[in-house]
Amino acid sequence: MSKIKIERINSELVKTISETLLLETNDEFLKTITITGADVSNDLSFAKVFFTSILPKEKEELEKDMNEAADMIRKFVAEKMDLRQTPKLKFIYDESIEYGNKIEHILEKISEQEKKRLE
Repeated sequence: MSKIKIERINSELVKTISETLLLETNDEFLKTITITGADVSNDLSFAKVFFTSILPKEKEELEKDMNEAADMIRKFVAEKMDLRQTPKLKFIYDESIEYGNKIEHILEKISEQEKKRLE
């Protein structure tokens, strides 16, 4: 399958799962989840879905909870997306936002130290 089509499916999958979590579920835990990306295999049989949450839970516990809800979410995705085969979903906690915030904090500290040094 072409790379452009896969990217379009990835984008649509992120949008559909986000809408499902926000509008279709009654579970308050699922409403705290933000989908940050998706990576669908070329044969559409499998998809890694990256997410983050505002809850102060451990990463492993969040992944476990999301993967337990994967079949229910997949059912909603199958209803909303026009795909020949709905991919099996595997949720993976996205650490890139935390990593970016950590780097930004370090850069701010360095900047403050540089300003003090120049005074």
